[in-house]
Amino acid sequence: MDRVPELPEVENARQVVEKALDRVIASVDDTDEFVCRPHGPGEIDHALKGGRLTAAHRRGKTMWCDTVTADGADGPALGIHLGMGGRIFVTGPSGDAESLYAGGDPHVGGMPKKPGERPDKPEWDRFRMTFDDGGELRLFDKRRLGRVHLEPDVDALGPDAAEITRDEFRSRVGKGVVAIKAKLLDQSVLAGVGNLLADQTLWQARLSPSRPAGELSTEELDALRRELRRATRSAITKGGVHTGEVIPHRAKDETCPRCGAPMVRGTVGGRTTWWCEKEQQ
Repeated sequence: MDRVPELPEVENARQVVEKALDRVIASVDDTDEFVCRPHGPGEIDHALKGGRLTAAHRRGKTMWCDTVTADGADGPALGIHLGMGGRIFVTGPSGDAESLYAGGDPHVGGMPKKPGERPDKPEWDRFRMTFDDGGELRLFDKRRLGRVHLEPDVDALGPDAAEITRDEFRSRVGKGVVAIKAKLLDQSVLAGVGNLLADQTLWQARLSPSRPAGELSTEELDALRRELRRATRSAITKGGVHTGEVIPHRAKDETCPRCGAPMVRGTVGGRTTWWCEKEQQ
């Protein structure tokens, strides 16, 4: 099953990063040159040490922080990407275990299974920011597919899927002959929707994932947007897209949890896709 962090997981991680705001950065361990590419060891440390993170932002699956330097000037933005299975940990002053916060997908292999549980693999800490109060921000990433870098480019992303307006959704999503699922997955059209969230949303809206986007009526587009927002809010609240009602039924010999019809597997937009045989024709 897909476990790539989508908008809800990244939003949960962003909320954790907020626990690190307005704390003086004592040092940065940026020695993993792959995770911190294109920066060399010490470059991020030099840019941020003595300063503070002042705000944590997200658009779709992309997260970044505003910073200020030690003398109060605007610093470089710090991009933090979870990759396939990264998770953010932030500890309180002196690393107090009672003030440990975690964000990301806890169901990825090798990850702690309980909220706030400490990982037991320090070698999987790919990036570490230590604050002068003794606490830390860490990117824990078994697969080493996350990334931390300065001045991330977010200009190519479409509007955030959780915030897009009705008119923007109609004009961006409801055009062309591309399958509606592929349109939802296009990050330049709409930022934040991944494979699981797309399947969950289309199931809730009772729409075929292969239906051409331009064939949807205004009423269907408005309903699809409402279901996308509902699915997104639910996943954020419950801890990730894996909590969606139809997600456990994306498997062979499974049936639709709503009507009992068989679930069908196919490929749409290059991605494995599941839908209800009866309700999503």
